[in-house]
Amino acid sequence: MNLEFEPVPGLLGQLSMLRVETRGAVVHLRLNRPAKRNAVNDELIAQIHTAFINLPPQSRVAVVSGEGEHFCAGLDLSEVSDRTVAEGIVHSRLWHAAFDQLQFGRVPVIAVLHGAVVGGGLELAASAHLRVAERSAFYGLPEGQRGIFVGGSGSARIPRLIGVSRMTDMMLTGRVFDAEEGHAAGISNYLAAPGEGLARAFELAERIAANAPLSNFAVTQALPRIADMAQSDGLFVEALMSAIAQGDEAAKERVRAFLDKRAPKVGKP
Repeated sequence: MNLEFEPVPGLLGQLSMLRVETRGAVVHLRLNRPAKRNAVNDELIAQIHTAFINLPPQSRVAVVSGEGEHFCAGLDLSEVSDRTVAEGIVHSRLWHAAFDQLQFGRVPVIAVLHGAVVGGGLELAASAHLRVAERSAFYGLPEGQRGIFVGGSGSARIPRLIGVSRMTDMMLTGRVFDAEEGHAAGISNYLAAPGEGLARAFELAERIAANAPLSNFAVTQALPRIADMAQSDGLFVEALMSAIAQGDEAAKERVRAFLDKRAPKVGKP
């Protein structure tokens, strides 16, 4: 697969801690603080928020990765010690806003995980819709040993992947999962050999970009919200979303293609 991407001009091209590149319908956002293991400071979280608000118009899927040997080592603790309680609340809400934009923005997001996926890095990964983990990846939530608590949406998102019990274990004991343990626990959707995570993610991104846009939107926007609802409410929203998707002209053409035997049947990948 051709992995050559072009830098994005304009505002996104001026971001100092985030490299944004594009190829066709796929946009690649790379955390760019390798000397700090891509630890997230205030500027980087603001740039992540800015980037996902201003994705190139042609983007249909986003891939997030980390420059260097690690995906993201979490919160840059050098910025924590002098905050007041009020400032800490505002800071946490900035992370929430950025990761909400990632999860509930206009395109599906795939995170490519390698090396440290720790603390805020795991919170970032949990905000994506799919996760491809290289076998070098390891996962930790050291906040409990630092005397702090997750503040970047981890308490809401990580238990959806691994359950409350596993997250409690990680925070109370400092337990670290390797890539295989994390995959078995539900953190990653795919495992890849070292150095092959991006290729796998871009392959998935091309497949997702070929879907009807409204169908992708329904999956990423409606599905997590239905999961939060009472069953009767969720089923009503499902009916509405299903009807809206079926009424889209792109969906009608895809159904016609299947009925006319112009589309492949479901089979093993």
